[in-house]
Amino acid sequence: MWGRFFRHCGPNLRTLYITALLVLTVGSVCGQAAAQRKLVYVTVLFRHGDRSPVFAYPTDPYKEEDWPQGFGQLSQEGMRQHYELGQFLRKRYTGFLNKFYDRNEVLVLSTDYDRTLMSAQSTLAGLYPPSGRQIFMKGLKWQPIPVHAVPKSQEKLLLFPLGNCPRYQQLMNETHQTQEFLTFTATYKNLMDLVEKKAGFNKTEVNYVWGVQDTLFCQSLHNMSLPAWVTPDVMDKLNAFKDFALEILFGVYKQQEKSRLQGGILLGEIVKNLSKMAVPKPNQKLMMLSSHDTTVAAIQASLNVFNGQQPPYASCQIFELYREADGSYSVSLFYRNDSAVEPYPQQLPGCSLNCPLDEFVRITKPFISDDRDKECQVPSEGTDSNGPLTQKPECYTSRVHANLDPSCRVICLQKEKTGSRQKRHLSKQ
Repeated sequence: MWGRFFRHCGPNLRTLYITALLVLTVGSVCGQAAAQRKLVYVTVLFRHGDRSPVFAYPTDPYKEEDWPQGFGQLSQEGMRQHYELGQFLRKRYTGFLNKFYDRNEVLVLSTDYDRTLMSAQSTLAGLYPPSGRQIFMKGLKWQPIPVHAVPKSQEKLLLFPLGNCPRYQQLMNETHQTQEFLTFTATYKNLMDLVEKKAGFNKTEVNYVWGVQDTLFCQSLHNMSLPAWVTPDVMDKLNAFKDFALEILFGVYKQQEKSRLQGGILLGEIVKNLSKMAVPKPNQKLMMLSSHDTTVAAIQASLNVFNGQQPPYASCQIFELYREADGSYSVSLFYRNDSAVEPYPQQLPGCSLNCPLDEFVRITKPFISDDRDKECQVPSEGTDSNGPLTQKPECYTSRVHANLDPSCRVICLQKEKTGSRQKRHLSKQ
């Protein structure tokens, strides 16, 4: 029949018909593809934005008063970074999230630090600019949105590494005896000696080098002149040293067990929440978690997708829950560590990019502890509770304790005698 039709119709009509047929076919295919997956829930975990340093090393020419709000505080650039992140989330989830802020749609959690609380608020400002009835003051494109936090002393979900875990402490002591750690520190011994001499420490551990790098990095971003000894080559080495210092907190040695005692706590809650939201009409659409570089690294190590590099300011780990055409659910992971490009898809080892939810639960289960308190216990024999762990040096600067990074605030684990001596030295400085 169609052959006779094409023979008797003119060329223009044939062209028009074929074009229309192609449009209908493509539309049908696209419609089927769109029906295959439907986004139902999102969790985003991000690091705070650009900030001032959390401490000054002994010979640092800049002190706390040189920073507008003091140590450890979100800068205007950090606010802009998170406002942009909010705009990105608005664009990415247009049609999924309500255009207007709905308290039943989004829940925001943060650690109890000024910089993370302000980062969350800046992100919300970009995500939910008020319009219509939600404008409460003419000309002000902002509205207050709740951000929830618990006191630092009670934080057990978003602040890593967590303390009060002798087994984790033991694992870190063992990490410091691994060939990889010994080789790395031997390779960078000259750098450690340089930092000890130039920064004014009596003794330099991995944590001190990381702390000095962090301070110098903040100063360089804010166009402050660095000391003459901080050449581009030295800064490159400090950056590599910092990445390794972060990596050994959650990996390098017995990564799975470290995860069960650290990042697996947060991963377990995220997995539970994703499973709870795998229903036709979940009661929420978005969970936002405002935290730190160590938190993002901890969760990525627990997922076995950590790239070995410190998560940059305002970097964002994304979990998206989808309902498939057959009614099953899947999880897709994305990492946004560069605002100039789209988030990078991440593949959970042992699963596809669009990982079925039941497989996601199965694969992550070994990294999640059912009883962390029990697993944290170790026999008294062979446990060195005073052994050194990799932490930032601001453990010892009690005068700015409220602004300390979580990687240091939780546990100060230098040997007692050395730690006390170093504490007196830094307090004096």
